[in-house]
Amino acid sequence: VFLSLQLFGTIVWILVASTQIPLALLQGWVMFVAVTAWFLSIVFLSVFLFGYANRIALNWNQADFVFHGATFVFYFGAFLLQAATTSLHHFPRKFNSTTQETILSGREYNISIAASV
Repeated sequence: VFLSLQLFGTIVWILVASTQIPLALLQGWVMFVAVTAWFLSIVFLSVFLFGYANRIALNWNQADFVFHGATFVFYFGAFLLQAATTSLHHFPRKFNSTTQETILSGREYNISIAASV
């Protein structure tokens, strides 16, 4: 489970970092969630790989449940922000301009969809 978190977390990093989000605060939150979840899952994996789980008196089933529950909530919030930003694709970049330049280009729009998923 933790190795799949590492793989998908890395993919999220790559996709979100390659998007051109017009609202930097939203992209920052999505990256914060991806980086934090990736780092904490490495720490969690290391605790089990190096045998610290036997030395630390903690209910690891409950800790695992809380970790994955919190990760779900944060990733779902990040998904909503990324998807909301992606939905702005058809709005013009400048409302006073005569050109029909959209906020996201076609390529950026496709990357943003992949990052949302």
